[in-house]
Amino acid sequence: MKDLDDIKSVYFVGAGGIGMSAIARYFLHKGKIVAGYDKTPTPLTARLEEEGMSIHFDDNVEKIPAACRQPDSTLVIYTPAIPSDHSELTYFREGGFDIQKRAQVLGTLTHSHKGLCVAGTHGKTTTSSMCAHVMHQSHVDCNAFLGGITKNYGTNYILSDSDYVVIEADEFDRSFHWLRPWVAVITSTDPDHLDIYGTKEAYLDSFRHFTTLIQPGGALILHLGLEMRADTPEDVTTYTYSRNEGDFHADNVVIDNGEITFDLVSPIENVTGISLGQPIPINIENAIAAMAMAQLSGCTADELREGMRTYHGVDRRFDFKLKDSRHVVLSDYAHHPMEILQSAKSIRELYKDRKITALFQPHLYTRTRDFYREFADSLSLLDEVVLCEIYPAREEPIPGVTSRLIYDNLRPGIEREIISKENVLDYVRSRDFDVLIVLGAGDLDNYVEQIAAIIKEK
Repeated sequence: MKDLDDIKSVYFVGAGGIGMSAIARYFLHKGKIVAGYDKTPTPLTARLEEEGMSIHFDDNVEKIPAACRQPDSTLVIYTPAIPSDHSELTYFREGGFDIQKRAQVLGTLTHSHKGLCVAGTHGKTTTSSMCAHVMHQSHVDCNAFLGGITKNYGTNYILSDSDYVVIEADEFDRSFHWLRPWVAVITSTDPDHLDIYGTKEAYLDSFRHFTTLIQPGGALILHLGLEMRADTPEDVTTYTYSRNEGDFHADNVVIDNGEITFDLVSPIENVTGISLGQPIPINIENAIAAMAMAQLSGCTADELREGMRTYHGVDRRFDFKLKDSRHVVLSDYAHHPMEILQSAKSIRELYKDRKITALFQPHLYTRTRDFYREFADSLSLLDEVVLCEIYPAREEPIPGVTSRLIYDNLRPGIEREIISKENVLDYVRSRDFDVLIVLGAGDLDNYVEQIAAIIKEK
């Protein structure tokens, strides 16, 4: 890809997705000419147009602006959702333009900025958004491209003139191999996406390769106990972290009355009196990794304290919708057995003596086929499990793979039920709940606000 200084115009084939729009705004912020195509107008495309982007909504080469017709100064960014016979994409291909996927562009940003990249099967969205918030409110500042909508900013990106960029490093389709981190965090490597990787060994090797991409003089912050083998360049410093052990860890942890405080033990500088603005037990580890990155980037102890205190979380990541003396309703994006295990442990730690019900929509037939026993084990930490049918996303059904596989493997004594998604609201009306957590990466979250409203009325 061209050097960013040589790019005068950027054209998006598929401009309206939330990830693509964040990059469009980055280039608008940098003063580039930004234009593109999308299939249909949306509130998001309307805002992009208000901010200076030229967008049209029919596949028409004639509507490509003249400024975006120069191969030597135009970067073309496309989404894989665009069909290969799209006439505008064909025009750019035949014209010898520099054409990149979103992941490649993020990789380029890590060549021109100091990339703080968070990878892992789970925890990467929260850890990267925590780091971005701490950095942005500090004297260091940062850009950020995240995998979820932050409650502090109402968006998945932060733009600034800082040399730093925080990026959620996605292992799906090996996208994180485009990155060149300055500092990398690996939170977890529990096998996932076996439809892409095939085997656990290939999945772990993908993370090993990610560690080879860290820039000279940079750092790797590795969660203790991972199965993967790091393979960093010689002049990269490796640190470890966890809640209770490692180069970075917590001490004097107090969880009381819905609040969490602790001290950070760090090889750079110990920091006392940290209070979590989103007080969830699993966020202790996420905060340790986030603060480690921020410390290595120059943030002060006071800036770490203030950033953690004012961090409000990410939509659908342990997201409380109702919390009073009678009822608790929250939504969590957890869709891998280890994510659900961490959520279950956290909610059990917060609500030791209350009945906890999980409403879970499995995500993908292949993931359910590969991990139904592990899903059942994780869900069995709770008192009651209500399963919906599998959310297929990009997949076709697999014979014999249904939510019944998880249901049948729940531990004896666990209350259980299978209901259809369409009956969820009626089911909630017919029952009383103490603590209800809605789990999964599918579309069940669309009902969460209504679920909370129904329970609040009881």
